Amino acid sequence: MDSKLLQLLVCPVTKGPLSYDREKQELVSRSARLAYPVRDGMPVLLENEARVLSDEELEKKQAC
Repeated sequence: MDSKLLQLLVCPVTKGPLSYDREKQELVSRSARLAYPVRDGMPVLLENEARVLSDEELEKKQAC
């Protein structure tokens, strides 16, 4: 994921920042508790395509 693109993208739900999880190929919005998929290098920033993050995942991401 291009770092300049990541700086421009925001969560469509909260308008907050996103972080990139390279391992899972997802853009993560901690404030919305959602992970948006990145397919073929393109972020899919649709709420109905996102998965809800578990408490465990949020804690793990906060520790990183």
